[in-house]
Amino acid sequence: MPDLMDVDTESPRGTKRKADDVSLEVSAPRRIRALDPDVVNKIAAGEIIVAPVHALKELIENAVDAGSTSLEVLVKEGGLKLLQITDNGHGIAKEDLPILCERFTTSKLKEFEDLSSIGTYGFRGEALASISHIAHLTVTTKTKDSNCAWRANYDSGKLIPAKPGQSADPKPTAGRQGTQITVEDLFYNVPTRRRAFRSASEEYNKILDVVGRYAVHCEGVAFSCKKHGEAGTTISTQSNASTLDKIRQIHGSAVANEMIEFTSSDERWGYKARGWTTNANYHVKRTTLLLFINHRSVDSTNIRKAIEQTYSTFLPKGGHPFTYISLEIDPQRVDVNVHPTKREVNFLNEDEIIEKVCGDIRVKLANVDVSRTFMTQTLLPGVRVPSSKAGQDDGDTSTGNAGPVATPKQRPYENNLVRTDAKIRKITSMLPPSASKGGAETSSSGPDRQGDAEYEYSDRELVTYRLLTIKGLRAEVRDAMHNELTEVFASHTFVGVVDERRRLAAIQGGVKLYLVDYGMISNEYFYQVGLTDFGNFGAIRFDPPLNLRELLSLAAEHEKTSTPATTEEEDFDVQDVVDTVATQLIERRDMLLEYFSLEISEEGELISIPLLVKGYTPSLAKLPRFLLRLGPHVNWKGEKECFDTFLRELASFYVPEQLPPTPGPGDSKEDGDDTIKARRQDVIRAIEHVLFPAFRARLIATKSLMNRGVVEVANLKGLYRVFERC
Repeated sequence: MPDLMDVDTESPRGTKRKADDVSLEVSAPRRIRALDPDVVNKIAAGEIIVAPVHALKELIENAVDAGSTSLEVLVKEGGLKLLQITDNGHGIAKEDLPILCERFTTSKLKEFEDLSSIGTYGFRGEALASISHIAHLTVTTKTKDSNCAWRANYDSGKLIPAKPGQSADPKPTAGRQGTQITVEDLFYNVPTRRRAFRSASEEYNKILDVVGRYAVHCEGVAFSCKKHGEAGTTISTQSNASTLDKIRQIHGSAVANEMIEFTSSDERWGYKARGWTTNANYHVKRTTLLLFINHRSVDSTNIRKAIEQTYSTFLPKGGHPFTYISLEIDPQRVDVNVHPTKREVNFLNEDEIIEKVCGDIRVKLANVDVSRTFMTQTLLPGVRVPSSKAGQDDGDTSTGNAGPVATPKQRPYENNLVRTDAKIRKITSMLPPSASKGGAETSSSGPDRQGDAEYEYSDRELVTYRLLTIKGLRAEVRDAMHNELTEVFASHTFVGVVDERRRLAAIQGGVKLYLVDYGMISNEYFYQVGLTDFGNFGAIRFDPPLNLRELLSLAAEHEKTSTPATTEEEDFDVQDVVDTVATQLIERRDMLLEYFSLEISEEGELISIPLLVKGYTPSLAKLPRFLLRLGPHVNWKGEKECFDTFLRELASFYVPEQLPPTPGPGDSKEDGDDTIKARRQDVIRAIEHVLFPAFRARLIATKSLMNRGVVEVANLKGLYRVFERC
């Protein structure tokens, strides 16, 4: 019988051991040591300043706490190179500058009990201290009573001299009342954190989001934000602007036009809420929630889910609202000291308050929901509404809100009758078919045919780019708009393609018939699509990827043989041109992918090109020439010129190809008859069922199109005058 006191030397269950292990070795415990203060401070800084946007949020809150009525934000390289905020608040006393960047130094707290009634944005005293440990920090400040401004430089929480050999004490300088905080080279001593940021534009968009949130919420405070080196501002709001006006300036008229104001309060739960939210006429794919609790921008998953649930009965499936809520709760019911960045707060009776606020929003939506707005097609100019009783000759009775009203029915003149339905018989239906088999092939082409393309939907979120260059190019299009021609395209009826080689088509606008150059119209339309959907294009992917240099070689060789050089200067070496253009595109592949969905691998493989319109694929025979022209015909030096010339080349690539005209009965059979016939059918189908409906929906016709791309060929009233004379 074994001794009960024997120790079981087997490994505990769940412990992996090697076969030759006999016993578990226990190493000596490590001694506990205090961390170096510099390591402690860097750890604390990493908890508070995770990205440039977090540093900016802390600085904005400090500026508003200082009584500022104007805040100016300057950003370079997404805030990593430069982040500067200038305010006109009460400033910082010179005597406080030596301890300004030490941890837990604040003017807003004295005792722990003060946390129960805190009413300011900042109170922990860690923001500037954290920034000074991971960036070069400069503070320039002037109080109302000071004769001059004082400038101080900080590193690791301590004053440092501006230049080696100088004193670290603050230096007098010229300056206006308020404080200017300059943060340079953020995360310069934390290289792993700095390398984690993907792009400067993404960080700048996050900064714009935070500035926009506080600009909407802070009453009586003007905000501006711009990139370093640019003259114009990306965001600019006035101090006397209303909340709705600021929402319009930052988020656009599409949101502001559908906003309703709401309020909610309950003394039992100790809260008051106010805000603006969209009605049932507006919805997007993702909820936008601007939430402020006791004037601090925070996130709340519970509130977001409750609002989405409230709107689920008012919006279609997949639709989400835009909501701004300012929630004021009794400070004694709120615990703000939860998260180092103060992104989260806890408060008592959270479920009851959320339910009451959402209930009041639901009541507002129900009251507005009695009247809904739907987009409908308007009648063509000059067309009368058809009567409900076509058999009456002497009068007609129409019923409205005021009851039956007798209106005389006038017989319309024939010269005002127009065809308004594109589905009824057209001129092309009166022409005899060219061949029996051609009729069979034509019947297979219809509005739903899209070739062999297969579409997949990605989860990529819509990115809003507030680049001044794109705004400027859009403004140039609007300034060049021809109002009458835009109205014609917005309400036109497609008649048919007249000439595929000259790219001519006929459309009817009102009682007029127009001959339009659909190549020129398409060029302008795709350019405008490029500006409108900038940075959010779809992608046409190639499987397997195409060899970029081979495509460029095809285009360069064709260019050299088709247009022989007349002088030595015009002559060029194909390989040199291919290498130059390929190098340019590969070096700029990150920018091309982010802004234009043009993906090129580092090895020179073409993976995808932009998709501008679903249901229409440009002629891939034009792809080599398009890629070749991106080298010499795109201005890569200036941002505005680069975007403009690239989108012009992209629009030219998307213009339908020119094809030989349809042969007549006596003409000989064309080369590649079946291939050209199939391509012609695809082009005609795309023009009628994709492009011209797209022109109707969103084309801004410019004055240049009126001068060169559109010709009036017939006017129904003028034809009637000719017939009357006959």
